[in-house]
Amino acid sequence: KLAAASLDDIGAAASRASAKAAGVVVDDTAVTPRYTQGFSPQRELPIIKRIAIGSIRNKLLFILPAVLLLSQFVPWLITPILMLGGLYLSYEGAEKVWEVVSGHGKETHQVPVALEGAAQEDSMVRGAITTDFILSAEIMIIALNEVANEPLVSRALILVIVALAITALVYGVVALIVKMDDVGLRLAERDNPVAQRVGRTLVAGMPVVLKVLSTVGIAAMLWVGGHILLVGVDTLGW
Repeated sequence: KLAAASLDDIGAAASRASAKAAGVVVDDTAVTPRYTQGFSPQRELPIIKRIAIGSIRNKLLFILPAVLLLSQFVPWLITPILMLGGLYLSYEGAEKVWEVVSGHGKETHQVPVALEGAAQEDSMVRGAITTDFILSAEIMIIALNEVANEPLVSRALILVIVALAITALVYGVVALIVKMDDVGLRLAERDNPVAQRVGRTLVAGMPVVLKVLSTVGIAAMLWVGGHILLVGVDTLGW
């Protein structure tokens, strides 16, 4: 019973910590599909798999040991670091709002990346994993702040669960998003009129889904970033 209760507590804490990282999760989900644009459909899922493996490596091999040492020996640094993450989220959200308002920041790529070979794919994957490192660090710090009072072992287990669950969620959704138009195309090519309608709807709807996801991501970044900053200011007594 004690073991079951302990596992329940760890699961509840992991769920609470994951919920607090929602702003970064939505941003990660909105950003990642861009790294597969221009590649052949056969390379989309392998690219996402490579980025997901890199994300797990970022979280478990580099960020997790660092945040555990931080929470164990210099816990007073958690709030300032968390506020820096909140500031970064707020800045990134404001920057994206400015891009929408001003019309700047629209990406152009003259040569299709599918024609640029494996080197270009490797470069895109490295860039995605680097971006993921920043987002993953924010996720783990936000999660750590929610469980900072837990014992060290429980803290480590909770953060491992958060890392695995969020990575699976983000890159599972990303895989679904980038393949949805292919599924729609297959359905549209069938003889069944209902399947054709569903397929055409999926193909036409994916740009709208991506636009909505991007908008929700911007709102989530501003909401979570601002909340982190205000709570940090209160915690520091400012």
